Amino acid sequence: EVQLVESGGGLVQPGGSLRLSCAASGFSFGSSDMSWVRQAPGEDPDWISAIRSGGVVKFYDNSVKGRFAISRDNAKNTLFLQMNSMKPDDTAVYYCVRGWGRFGYRGQGTQVTVAS
Repeated sequence: EVQLVESGGGLVQPGGSLRLSCAASGFSFGSSDMSWVRQAPGEDPDWISAIRSGGVVKFYDNSVKGRFAISRDNAKNTLFLQMNSMKPDDTAVYYCVRGWGRFGYRGQGTQVTVAS
């Protein structure tokens, strides 16, 4: 059974940082491209970052480029998203997605709220 479990969300002040984690199981994580997608209330999901299976090729949406960093530890079947210089517009539920893009199996999500 494929499982993706996100963690690390919470409340952070503008300018602050959070690190999200996604623990993967039930599939060959090391052979899979992975993505982060976020969804704010009432809006469509936004594909914000992705990483190829080897960990070298990465994608960032313009909205997070220069502030967020995606990484992975294939030995521990874990995906990460380091979020710095956070803004109120970053408030959303963040999902770990299997694959390159917004569509694919995703976890239950973790809430991130940026507010003072």
